[in-house]
Amino acid sequence: MNGYEKALQIVAEVKKAVIGKDDCIAKSVAAILAGGHILLNDIPGVGKTTLAVALAKAMSLRSNRVQFTPDVLPSDIVGFSVYQRDTGEFVYQPGSVLCNLFLADEINRTSPKTQSALLEVMEEGQVTVDGVTRKLPEPFLVIATQNPFGSAGTQLLPDSQLDRFMISMSLGYPKMADEIAILQGRHKQQEVEAAVTARELLLLKGLVDAVYVHEEIYDYIGRLVGRTRNQEEIELGVSPRGTICLVKMAKALAFLRQREFVVPEDVADMCFPVMEHRIQLSGKARLSGMTRQQVLEAILKEEKRPSLKRGRRG
Repeated sequence: MNGYEKALQIVAEVKKAVIGKDDCIAKSVAAILAGGHILLNDIPGVGKTTLAVALAKAMSLRSNRVQFTPDVLPSDIVGFSVYQRDTGEFVYQPGSVLCNLFLADEINRTSPKTQSALLEVMEEGQVTVDGVTRKLPEPFLVIATQNPFGSAGTQLLPDSQLDRFMISMSLGYPKMADEIAILQGRHKQQEVEAAVTARELLLLKGLVDAVYVHEEIYDYIGRLVGRTRNQEEIELGVSPRGTICLVKMAKALAFLRQREFVVPEDVADMCFPVMEHRIQLSGKARLSGMTRQQVLEAILKEEKRPSLKRGRRG
């Protein structure tokens, strides 16, 4: 089984547990192959946690889940040191983040201090406790969920932390046919099997990184991102980290589509999950009722896509 087949097998296994959300599954797998973190921003009960658990199982990842509440402390996440009287030494007690896949459920319901404990973890893949830095196991990723409604008493993630998530997306309500399938018990989370090992996942990430990107594709990405920084309707544009994420996601999507090179459609299809949570609309745009999606749609429509010949690397 080659790399493409293994990646598609991951998608197939997750589909056993999550019905009717093929696009969200593909984007989630792409984000993991690209080495990024995922933010699932949606109402309760649509399958956010189910998706995360199925991803961990399909990729043989050791996972930990924390239900974030106001009383969760940073030490619960990164760990703490305990004094041992018999030895006279402090012994490190690992926190819940010491795993391959960390599920932060309802991350906006905890304190900013606890939220910020994830900053070093997400960016550097390490934790520092009492001046001692410890590397996290590889691969490592964070899947966080938050409920955009009923947000009274919650703490919204600051832009600096939102920017650390490679993609943000919503699952949404299922279609009627899919919901009937769910009612009939066709979702079989217990039947999800490991499609790859953690080591094989690292090898797949290497193959994704090797996907070819033409100069005109880089130019196209640069123009799209540049528009978010010079648009009247946008107050805060996409960061350089966001630009890098867009390249990585386009590579991962091309790989899932069984190609060794990126085409403009890969970039366009990843614009919304990568860019939408990274921009802030201007006051004028908000007053006129515009949404981030509408602004990005206009940018995509107006920017000319490069006309590369398929099947060629030059």
